[in-house]
Amino acid sequence: MRCPYCDYLESKVIDSRPIDDGSSIRRRRECLKCEKRFTTYEQVESVPLIIIKKDGKRQTYNRQKLLNGILRACEKTPVTFAQVEGMVLEIESILNSSLEREISSTQIGELVMDKLKKINDIAYVRFASVYREFRDINSFMEELLTLNSKKD
Repeated sequence: MRCPYCDYLESKVIDSRPIDDGSSIRRRRECLKCEKRFTTYEQVESVPLIIIKKDGKRQTYNRQKLLNGILRACEKTPVTFAQVEGMVLEIESILNSSLEREISSTQIGELVMDKLKKINDIAYVRFASVYREFRDINSFMEELLTLNSKKD
């Protein structure tokens, strides 16, 4: 690491501490030439996720859109914000651990439905009705019957 005072290339690390919940590291360094101390920050370089929409358009992943969609499905249910936040974190973990940098919105929708099905049936059906674009009452009833048969 280049010293900001004398431009010397060699320094030693005096102290390292995790910051931002462990996503970054703060390092105190000392220049081996001028002996002045300075601070550096290190974090993993993140490559943005690209979401491929149903119409083929691409857009960068937006955490807020995912959170809002799940919150909308969970309105007036006993699902807590902490549970929703946990779902979003789990989904993001799955997406980030994937080697793919381009992910279809369909995959994300299926992940959300899988998580909602385990937490609350009403939230699941609400999300499914928008996600699967039910055209009539029969397709809606089929989904309800499928959900009910899996409960038995």
